[in-house]
This record gives sequence, C-alpha cells and structure tokens, in this order.
Amino acid sequence: MSAKPSMDGDHRHHRGRRLRNFLLPDGREVHIALSPEEAESLRQRLSAVRKDEPFDLVISGSPEHLEALKKAHSHHESRREALRQKHGDDFDEFENVRSELDALGNELHMLTDNAVALNANFSKYGYSAHLRTYDEGSTSGSSASSISGFHDSDYEKKDWEKERRNGKVMKIWKKACPTVRQYFHKGLLWRASETTEVASFELFVDLLYVGILAINGDHASEDPTGYELLRFAITFIMSWKIWSDMALIISWFETDDIVQRISVLFIMSCLLGLTTNMLNAFEDTYMQLVAFYLAARMFMGAYYFMLIFLIPMVRGMMMAHVILTLLPSALWIGSIYVEMPNRLALIWVAILIDLCGAMAVIFLLRMSKFVSARLEEWVERVFEFYPATNIEHKTERTNAFVTLVFGYSVVAIIYQSSVHFGLNSFFGKAVLGLIQAFCFNWIYFELDGADLYTHAIRRNVNSAIIWATAHLPFIMAFVLGAAALSKLVVANDCADADLSDLTATYQLKSDDEIPMGLRWFYCAGLGTSLFFMGVISLSHIHKDTPRGIRIRKPLRLANRLGVCVILFCLPVAEGLNSLQLSKLQLDNSRD
Repeated sequence: MSAKPSMDGDHRHHRGRRLRNFLLPDGREVHIALSPEEAESLRQRLSAVRKDEPFDLVISGSPEHLEALKKAHSHHESRREALRQKHGDDFDEFENVRSELDALGNELHMLTDNAVALNANFSKYGYSAHLRTYDEGSTSGSSASSISGFHDSDYEKKDWEKERRNGKVMKIWKKACPTVRQYFHKGLLWRASETTEVASFELFVDLLYVGILAINGDHASEDPTGYELLRFAITFIMSWKIWSDMALIISWFETDDIVQRISVLFIMSCLLGLTTNMLNAFEDTYMQLVAFYLAARMFMGAYYFMLIFLIPMVRGMMMAHVILTLLPSALWIGSIYVEMPNRLALIWVAILIDLCGAMAVIFLLRMSKFVSARLEEWVERVFEFYPATNIEHKTERTNAFVTLVFGYSVVAIIYQSSVHFGLNSFFGKAVLGLIQAFCFNWIYFELDGADLYTHAIRRNVNSAIIWATAHLPFIMAFVLGAAALSKLVVANDCADADLSDLTATYQLKSDDEIPMGLRWFYCAGLGTSLFFMGVISLSHIHKDTPRGIRIRKPLRLANRLGVCVILFCLPVAEGLNSLQLSKLQLDNSRD
C-alpha cells in the first residue's frame, strides 16, 4: 500500500491522460491495455519485471475493466466519507479550497494557453491567442464570446510553441509494417481514436474519373442502343472496382510513405490505360482493356499477399482477398480467347465474383456456426481478426465521388449560344437540367444523408452491405441519365429552338428528333438512380421529428417509389419533345 500516494499524485499530474493503472482495495495493481495485442506484450513485460508481485491485466472497456473500476471507485468513496466524518468542518473547508483552486487554474489555462475549443483547428492551421469560440445557442454581441460555458475537459492541453518542432518527414519506405486502422475481434470493433481524413492524393484520383465519366457517358448518349448500354455497364463497373479497391486498402491500412504514393500512381496509370481502350472494347481493344484492368487488380492482389507475412493478425482475410483476386482474373483472361456473345458469360461471372466475393466471405463468417461446430471453430481461428471499414473515410470518399457525378451532370448541360439574346428553349432546358441536378444533390446529401441517428455502416453488417452495394447502380444510372440530358439540351425538336442559335460545334451535336433509346437512357436512368437513393436512405436510421413538422420517412419513400414508376413509364408516352420531357422529369424529381 506504500505505492498508493505516489500513484495518486501521478494521476493528478496527468489529469488529461487516460488512466493506465490503478490499485484495488486489497493493494493488487490493475494494468489497462488498449488492445489484445498490447495486452499480450504488456503481460510479458510485467511478468519479467514483477516476478513476485501479483497484478491484474484487463483490456480497456471490457467487463473486467469496468468491474475493477467500480471496486476502486467504491473504495475511495468510502474513504472520503470516513475522512469527512473524522475531520468534519476541516474536511469540507479543504474540499472547498481545492475546488476553488481547480476552477481558477482551469480559468487561467483557458485565458492564457488554450482559450477556445478549437484544438483540431489549431493543430491544422496554427495557434492563435486572439480567437474565442461561442455556443450556437448563445446571443450575439460581447456575451456571445463568453467561454464560461466550456469546461477544461473540452480541451487538450498543449504547448503550441513546442508544436513548431514537431514537424514530420515522409519516409521513402516505412520499415515497420502497415498499421491496421481498425479491426473486428470477437464481436468488438477496435479502431484508432483519431479521425481518418481523406488524403489529397485520393482526391487527385477522382480527377481522373472526371474524364472517365465524360468519355464513357458521352459515347453512350451518342449511340443509345442496348449494345452500347452493355459496353457502358461493363466498362463502368471495371473502373468502379479499381476505385473501390484502392479506397478500401487506404481505409484499412495506414502507411503514409512515398512508396504508397508511387503505388497509387501506378494504379492510376492502369486506370488511364483502361479508359483509353473502353470505347472500342467489344471490337478491337478488348485485350488491352482487360490487360490494364488485371494489371491494377493483380498489383493490389500482390499487396494483399505481402500483408499475409507483414501482418499475421489479419492473415485470414488477406488470403481470402488474394483468392478473390485470382479467381475472376482467370475468367477475365479466358474471356480474351472467346468470341462474342459467348464472351459475355465469362465477363459477367467474373464481375459477379469481383463485386460479391467479399460479401461471400462475410456470409461464411456469419453462417459457419449453422453448418458445423468444426467449421465454426476453423472460421473463428482463421478470421479471429479482420480489418473493418473506417466510417469517416468511407463516407467522405463516397460523398466526394457522388459530388463528382453530380458535377458531371452540371457540366453536361453547358452549351454555347451564338445569338445576342439567348433566352430560348435551349437555355430553358439547361436551367431545368441544372435544377434537376440540384434536387438530386439536395435529396442525397441533405434529406437522406443528414440528420442520422445511426449510419448504415455502424448500424449492422447487412445495412452496411446494402449501403455500399446500392451506390454502384445509383451512380451508374445517374451518369447514364446525365449523358442523355446533354443531348436533350441541344436538341432542336421544340419551339424556339433554332439550330442557328447554337455555335457550330453544338450544331453538330443537335438532333431534330429524340431517339427512343435516348429517352430510355434519360428517364429510366434517373428513375433507377432515384430508386437506389431510396434504398440508401432505408439503410440508415434517421432521427425522428415531431409529427406534423415533416413528412415521415416511410411516406416520403413511398412517394419516391411512385415517382420512379412514373419515370419508367415516360419513354412510352408519345409526342413528348425534349423540353416537355425535361420539364416532366423536373416535376417528378422535385416531388
């Protein structure tokens, strides 16, 4: 018990830090590990140092940890009450003096060193002593800058002058193996406490997709046939698979070295090669298309294989992803030597494995206990640890990509006028298309993606799979509809749409009649995207609002489903020109 005063003093000295050890009433010391891996290494180290001294080792947040804390807390509560009864008024006076000193010390700290709740802002942009924050609910004026509503626990105590000497150097290759950002272990999710931000080079990857969307979508709208739709779907899925795999690896593992940047650049080069061969993929460039696709996939498969040896903890899942890379790759290679249309069978089986292979692994993990006890034991041993998706990184990357897709629809409606006063049907259709894109953006981000009680990824495994899977048909259908919209805007099939009002470049793109295939691309594309936006919304749990203030979620989604049915039926309506079609689409999207 002689160590107790020194430990108590140590805790007071490090008030802002997590408690890593404490004493039980019987004098037994409890040590806290933040993860199972740390627990194993800490046990070995403590066993070597304290051979004859008993100790307990618990994992942070476990039932054993909570039980030990309750015992220690109850013990010290009883000690305080005993001291209060023994010393009476002297004890109360001591408590008052201590609380006053703590309050004044916190106030001094806030006014001199860290006066605002913007530590993350300071860490990113630099410390400023001339900055104050205020609560959103406070009144304006000088009272709004009051910091009395904040507590010292809101802030991280830092010496911002010392931060100048904490610069980082990016290494060419980190000798230490990549760090698993988060993982599942026996039903618990273990993850780093800091938020994983989207890196600048990831946004640079999205810039390449600006060209991919433009080339693939515009070519589909030039020849709106079933054959072109098939080519569009296959090539879009291939490019999407490369993007999603790269985002997944970056979300799973933290490397942050130059080799990682070079690896991303190599994958982008493969994606560029795939893009340059996608328009004539079924005629002359199919072999080159598959070669660039497999180069990116096999490179990522080789990375998974390397991680088997570097991070044995997640060896099972990495081996599964190596297999899920090799199986469809064999089918893609085989499809090169098969002529159309038999080639399509191999293509779609390979795509099915590419897109759904990871879901099959998760299904195995969840259903093994219903098959046999031996299989369940094997699965629990091999997949005891497996990496998890970082919710911040995944949602931010997906939101950035969706924003890119909505941006493409805005770019698609832009044309050039050749008259002095260009307020005509061309401009009207462009404005209708702009409003339509704005409404889709509004629905996705502010109605379906905001005011969440539980995000689909955090809700459960099934909702997370639905959320991730629904984004592909949603994005692909919207790109197809936006590409068709670019042709509708410059069509001269309606009143006040004189072909001479356009510049020469856009005159070549203008049609005097809207083909049936283009109508289907436009209406069914937007209808499909609106439907899968509803599926994405269903995967979340939204916060409830008081009755009468806003229409309930089931009613809104039922109305959206009715709008989808109308959009699917619009192409068969006879006599609708491009202006009427755009207006009807806007009315339904707004509803």
